[in-house]
Amino acid sequence: MECPHVLNYVKGYEFVCNKKIKTENIQNWTCSVCRSNKSPWMCVTCCQVGCGRYVNGHSKNHCEDVTHPICISCDNYSVFCYKCDEFVVNDTKTGGIQQIRSYLQEVNSALHDRKAKRDAESCEENQPPRKRITSNSVKAKFPGLRNLGNTCFMNAVLQSLSNIQDFCGYFKQLPAVELRSGKSAGKRVYNTRNLKQDDLSLAEEIRKTLCSLWRSGEMAISPEELFTIMSKLFPRFRGYQQQDAHEFMRYLLDRLHTELQGAPCPSTHWKPSNGKSTIVTLIFGGLLLSEVVCLKCSSVFKKIDPFLDLSIDIPVKFRTRSSKSKEGSTVCHLEDCIQSFTEKEELADSEHYMCTECKKRRPSTKKFWLRCLPNVLCLHLKRFHWNSYLRSKIDTYVRFPLKNLDINSFVLHNKEDDSENFKPGLYDLVAVVVHQGSGAGTGHYIAYALHEGQWYCFNDSTVTCVEESTILKCKAYLLFYASHTPVEKDSFVMAERLQTEFSTS
Repeated sequence: MECPHVLNYVKGYEFVCNKKIKTENIQNWTCSVCRSNKSPWMCVTCCQVGCGRYVNGHSKNHCEDVTHPICISCDNYSVFCYKCDEFVVNDTKTGGIQQIRSYLQEVNSALHDRKAKRDAESCEENQPPRKRITSNSVKAKFPGLRNLGNTCFMNAVLQSLSNIQDFCGYFKQLPAVELRSGKSAGKRVYNTRNLKQDDLSLAEEIRKTLCSLWRSGEMAISPEELFTIMSKLFPRFRGYQQQDAHEFMRYLLDRLHTELQGAPCPSTHWKPSNGKSTIVTLIFGGLLLSEVVCLKCSSVFKKIDPFLDLSIDIPVKFRTRSSKSKEGSTVCHLEDCIQSFTEKEELADSEHYMCTECKKRRPSTKKFWLRCLPNVLCLHLKRFHWNSYLRSKIDTYVRFPLKNLDINSFVLHNKEDDSENFKPGLYDLVAVVVHQGSGAGTGHYIAYALHEGQWYCFNDSTVTCVEESTILKCKAYLLFYASHTPVEKDSFVMAERLQTEFSTS
């Protein structure tokens, strides 16, 4: 919310740095009253640190006693006003909150890097030489992404996309994006902080972020510019509350697709065939065929829809099962979720189809087919759903394969189709996003991704090697599968052609 108390109670950047941060030991951010280091909050007026309301509530007591209502989390940098009893999204005209937040990020990052370095050195002393080499390669090749304040949802998606070879490779070869509209038209984008919304280039920030992830020798980099642009483009991501990783990915890909239409492609392997397709649709784009049958006259109506990902339900019959697979129990498999998504269903009364033959709404059935498979199949397991007035999480474990996911039985493939463009294939897992926690607005996101035969865990700033058994045990939220037989196809052109065929048949 827009807090009216920010102007009167937020002190300047120099005051905070000189009065508190540079003169005291902040390694553990301990409460000044009970010395607890759980959920520390710092008053932005006098810089006193107190524990959160769910520990002993000393931060709340301080703000009420001395009438300093605004504080900032030392862990995730969110800002809270006790007078408004809400999180704060606005700032002073001079950017006082953002200056304090940036400085806290720098201090915490430095402390984290030193701690990680000490842990790595301690670990290397007790590991055989082969393990030490692996650990060093992780630090050199795979820097983490610093958490800017509940931005784990963004970090997990970015790390997953960075390990999809063709997607990341495209942006690594892409020159700096040029603006095509606004006052900055024709100029290359290097600094987006002061640009207006119409002039912002998300593609340029993605390019710089992905290049930094593969070039940087740091232990972690800060995606602050990218997060700033997303916040300006999409107000729902403003502030420092937890967001949904799937929603973030869709907003990200849709915006990239819009910006890159007509853009030159540096790779001859992924060259868009017209002005509509982009690297986004060439990699993630597929086609879904919906087939509606009127139960009165048996007329069949078909429609083609492009998709970038499939959101699939966990079948109800598996939701009451234990999350841990036990011998003799029924375990939900990923194929069960896809089967549930594509199987025929009778539409509810409110969804009856307007039959063009009967000239009225009739009871009908609907079934989905995969008509054209994408080169990278993104599956979104719908773990969050509304129950009465609450949004709860389905914590059911879903078993998924690491290799050879076969979805040919869900594909409608005609003999007259072009074999190169419509060839179904098997899929191998390349990345997973996992939500840890019980609620939709809480918890933590991490990602697992495969690179050169080795699986890695990306947990914000920390990157570690993991075994395949760890991947198989996780409760996946987003799954990225790469096709065995990728082809250069244009889903937009195919969709238009197929829909024309259905209309004239």
